[in-house]
Amino acid sequence: MHEKEPLASRMRPRTLDEFVGQDHILGPGRLLRRAIQADRLSSLILYGPPGTGKTTLARVIANTTSSEFLSLNAVLSGVKEVREAIEVAQRNRELYGRRTILFVDEVHRWNKAQQDALLPWVENGTVIFIGATTENPFFEVISALVSRSRVFQLKPLSLEDLRTIAYRALQDPVRGYGKYRVRIDEDALEHLIRISDGDARNLLNALELAVETTPARFPPGEGEEIRIDRAIAEESIQKRAVLYDKEGDYHYDTISAFIKSLRGSDPDAALYWMARMIRAGEDPHFIFRRMLILAGEDVGLADPQALVVVEAAARAFDRVGMPEGQYHLAEAALYLATCPKSNSSLAYFDALKAVEEEGIRDVPSHLKDSSRDKVGFGHGEGYKYPHAYREHWVAQNYLPPELKGRVFYQPGSIGYEGKIREDVLRRREAQLSSVLQSWDEGLTFTPQTRSTSLNKSREEWMSRTLGGGGLIQAGVRRKLFELASLRRHERVLILGQGAGFLVPEALRQAPEGWVWAVVPRDEDRIPIEALVEVLPEVEKPRILTEEELRTQLEEQGGTEKERKEPRDQREPPTSGESGGLPILQFDLIVGRGVVSLGQVNTGENEQSVTRGDRFTSGNPRLDILNQVLSFLSPEGRIVVAEPILAGSSRLFSAFRETYGFGSMPASLQQKLLEGEEEYYAFLPLFLTREEKEAFWNLLQRFGISNTQEAEETFEEERQIQARQVEEWFGELWGGRKAASPQRKSLASVLLSRLEAEEVQILSRWIKENLPGKKLLWKSRFAFLLGTV
Repeated sequence: MHEKEPLASRMRPRTLDEFVGQDHILGPGRLLRRAIQADRLSSLILYGPPGTGKTTLARVIANTTSSEFLSLNAVLSGVKEVREAIEVAQRNRELYGRRTILFVDEVHRWNKAQQDALLPWVENGTVIFIGATTENPFFEVISALVSRSRVFQLKPLSLEDLRTIAYRALQDPVRGYGKYRVRIDEDALEHLIRISDGDARNLLNALELAVETTPARFPPGEGEEIRIDRAIAEESIQKRAVLYDKEGDYHYDTISAFIKSLRGSDPDAALYWMARMIRAGEDPHFIFRRMLILAGEDVGLADPQALVVVEAAARAFDRVGMPEGQYHLAEAALYLATCPKSNSSLAYFDALKAVEEEGIRDVPSHLKDSSRDKVGFGHGEGYKYPHAYREHWVAQNYLPPELKGRVFYQPGSIGYEGKIREDVLRRREAQLSSVLQSWDEGLTFTPQTRSTSLNKSREEWMSRTLGGGGLIQAGVRRKLFELASLRRHERVLILGQGAGFLVPEALRQAPEGWVWAVVPRDEDRIPIEALVEVLPEVEKPRILTEEELRTQLEEQGGTEKERKEPRDQREPPTSGESGGLPILQFDLIVGRGVVSLGQVNTGENEQSVTRGDRFTSGNPRLDILNQVLSFLSPEGRIVVAEPILAGSSRLFSAFRETYGFGSMPASLQQKLLEGEEEYYAFLPLFLTREEKEAFWNLLQRFGISNTQEAEETFEEERQIQARQVEEWFGELWGGRKAASPQRKSLASVLLSRLEAEEVQILSRWIKENLPGKKLLWKSRFAFLLGTV
């Protein structure tokens, strides 16, 4: 490396292992790291502030890939250079079958025509595009190019990252200052790190200036010490101005933070963000404009004076100017931050939507202008003049006939709007009454949209009735991921029942992370693999069976005794990857029915876990759970959902609530319900409340703490099919037997309780009454969120 190059250029990382920071996209197991290591990159855009490693990462890719790597700077190149790069890529593809990666730095500097010139070659795979930009690509890069690329956001480096970079530069004898006697005071280094504001280039430039300008000449004489104290450090790096470009993201991000602080009634935050804008040179008129908008949108009728105050402050500012005008800015901001809020003015957009969707309706005759056509057409006939009535108001319809009774405005209950709410609602009730009085006339008119609306409602009702299955699963999935608060770059391990239902959602929410799932049997992975077949190989989830997981845990987990130790008593796994189970750390373990399933796969055959041994060594799933908790990151989370018996539906109980048992003998009804209760009490698909507490306590013994608990009941309408009746109760009439001899069936429980005559009566009743019936089915789940 040439010594005359700037330090920041000399110290650029050359490999992924040298790269510092951005663990959320480059940490072990992250999607981008895996793609680089496997040399399976697709087009991508690197977006982030200056000095966070965008260009450096592109150079790391250049050093890693076997593809041809071409680099352009958008400031210095145009369509001509793009065409030359495309010609090289075409030759590589046609003559050598080699891919070409084209890196474009500062891609937002290209205009639309320049970006369009690249698009067809990205689309047909001639080049793999990598763009770097400090601006939001969704605004500055053409949408066609963004849609064909994966966007990765780089964040400002942490203080610890910057400290690592500084020490590396001071200690490296080849590219840095390791061959010189440089001594830097701790407070001086901390000052450089803090003022760099997450920008590695700023830090290295300041360090270079401090080291190379402190001695009388550089390089120094042999053995000469270069000492840098706080004063030298302060001279070497000027305190950075607020990072604020009026045409860039920071401009919009800061005004967004200001508006959200006002909307959220946080006066301290509002003053802070406004001060940042003013100090950075933002036009105060722009700030006043946004406050005027907020006064109408977010304050509205909760405090009508807000608009008056902000407008008065804006006028006063125009008369006073800066710097005294800052008082008026502050007064307006504080008023908005502390006054009551209402967004009821958004009702206007509901009305606008009605106009757009339903077309232009004729003005009712009694509302038309009577000064022109009253005699010929009767315009204005029947209009009631409000001032002629008590309280200057009368109930009459002001909407087109087709929209009678339509409600757009919903008054809030806070501030001034809360005071007028009662009057508004009372008058609306009176107007609705006047609408109902003209119902007879309405029967003679059917608007075009009415049948459409009825048909749509009927279709939606039929869909809910006949296709309601899945609502419970969807509800459980929603709640699980709501508790998990999954981030885009996190690594997820899915356990328990219904992995196929959880995997797609995990992939959607963590597209830059890595999803692993454990399924009971080999055939359970087939539907999941079919779901993700269209994904690129590097983005697909890893699916293991319980047997495969157990084998790899035994290979990697030491002795049997070590594997059964609680998580906090074992050494955490080291970073890296292996061919099977990753020796990496998961950020989230999520599961449904982790211990409540009645069947587990122990390798050779299925084994039934009874209610009594589910929390002992008799349940292999607990051993799996204990082991995989070793792979949780230091701030990792586990979220589980377990079905609980109390509050969940039973078949015959639900039927009785809806339809009753008709002429079935009372004694048979009693035996039927008692047998059902016996069956569900035995069924290890559910946890009792005592078992739920035992499971929570067990997780704590495994090293999980800071637990949050919740319970929720989910409902869906289910239709009983004739095929299901045969499967469930075929034993009663000597037909189909239970699928698993290791578990009781509801039919076998009933057979043990009933006399032969009662079996015949019940069989006949089931065949006549159950098929085709719809039941509102309820399932109650207990949720637990815990951290390490």
